[in-house]
Amino acid sequence: MTRIITVTFSPCIDKNTTVPILVPEKKMHCTELKSEPGGGGINVARVLNILGGDVTAIFPSGGCSGVHLNQLLYKEKVPFIPIQCQSETRENFAIFEESTKKQFRFGMPGNELLKNEWLECLKVIENEKNVDFIVASGSLPLGVPLNIYGQLSKIAKKNDAKFIVDTSGDALKEAVDEGVYLLKPNLEELGFLVGIDNLKIEGVEDAAKELIHKNQCEIIVTSLGEKGAILVTKQKTLHIKPPKIIVKSTIGAGDSMVAGIVFGLSNGENLEKSLHYGIACGTAATMNLGSQLCKKKDVEMLLKILK
Repeated sequence: MTRIITVTFSPCIDKNTTVPILVPEKKMHCTELKSEPGGGGINVARVLNILGGDVTAIFPSGGCSGVHLNQLLYKEKVPFIPIQCQSETRENFAIFEESTKKQFRFGMPGNELLKNEWLECLKVIENEKNVDFIVASGSLPLGVPLNIYGQLSKIAKKNDAKFIVDTSGDALKEAVDEGVYLLKPNLEELGFLVGIDNLKIEGVEDAAKELIHKNQCEIIVTSLGEKGAILVTKQKTLHIKPPKIIVKSTIGAGDSMVAGIVFGLSNGENLEKSLHYGIACGTAATMNLGSQLCKKKDVEMLLKILK
């Protein structure tokens, strides 16, 4: 079976609850608080585990919240390697307002990682054997250099693994400058890479091919929210739209899309079928409240619609 590792430098615990209505200066009675493991690469690993992929999540973990994060992953039976760090693992919050059906998300800043801690992450990744895909996803906390995804790209090349990146800002540019196999930006992030403000859907193919022809990546999948995603390579362009569903939460939808694409590729599927997996997983994640991510039965149902 194809082996996958995911990397998350800023993991978190996602906590979510619901209230009838948000009112300032008033005590609001919430439903039961739900906690789930989170952070880009961790969410990718969770979805791959649900789908039956051979995946291991690697991330720094610290303090009491770090212990809790590890316990949550144990409960989901997701294989992982935690790197002990001094800072507490962060916690994010999401509140669903029942009266308006709106979700309010509060993302906490990532706590600082010391140099020896992020270096240990790289060392563990480099020493992992027989890895076919390395997926790096999420933001970078304080203390982590912007070129760390570029360093991971070099490790992937050395270990003959395909490197997949889903991040933003200067860290994204550093990764692309070093070279990646697959990139998953949104419209704004793709525009940033090619120097275009307010990039429109109509310009995605040309912008993606500009990067591809510079040999900075082989595949670019631009996520478009409810409009699906556009996959571009040197030879082809695919635009697949998701089925119409009732959206309950968008937490982890992008990570779920990445997981679905990687799952398809790791099972020898062609690009179109792999993108179908990505759209199905991303859409399935939005069908659940909070940070629950996708259910396998929903993914299978959506795949039948996308055929």
